Amino acid sequence: MEKFFNSLRKKTIIQDESISGVPFLIVGLGNPGREYRESRHNFGFMVVDRIVGQLNSEFAKVQLKSLISQVSYQGERIVFAKPQTFMNLSGQAVIPLMNYYKIPQSKLLVIHDDLDLPFSTLRMRPFGGNGGQKGLGSIIEQLGNQDFARLRCGIGHPQGQMDVKDYVLSKFSKEELEFLPSVIDRAAEAALTFVTDGLQAAMTRFNGVVEG
Repeated sequence: MEKFFNSLRKKTIIQDESISGVPFLIVGLGNPGREYRESRHNFGFMVVDRIVGQLNSEFAKVQLKSLISQVSYQGERIVFAKPQTFMNLSGQAVIPLMNYYKIPQSKLLVIHDDLDLPFSTLRMRPFGGNGGQKGLGSIIEQLGNQDFARLRCGIGHPQGQMDVKDYVLSKFSKEELEFLPSVIDRAAEAALTFVTDGLQAAMTRFNGVVEG
């Protein structure tokens, strides 16, 4: 995995809105604010933060209710976005970005936490419902259909009587934190593979449990 990220540092990175071509839009879902930074619900933010950092860029610009970073990678233009609307209104940030950059749904990837998958499990899909994920639900509602790729990052279900809302807004356990960097790295690699090799290749290579 580290070999993959070391190779990223050798790529030419351009942070210039004049880059030609229709970009990809990779959206990480989460909640803005320091108090939510390390919560399970911010898995999407963590993944795009990892990619952007490894591409020697940063989220330095606010545009259309999102923090964005724009780079080029292997000849492809990519706009990374972290909606600042709070999770349940994510569509109000994502759809304006798609309209502004004229991004087709085939070039949209949404990365989010998923209660229905065990922790350390990744699953990329070409379409589907929201599965109770309110950020994804907001995007589907605003877009008017479910036909866009999403990368689901498993966080598992709460144990005992813990409320789901409290669970997703809580921090990862000590045991999970030890393995979390490996899961984030794997998810980051899956997202970039979606850009360079396509959805089917990314699904084939990355769907499943992340091994230690």
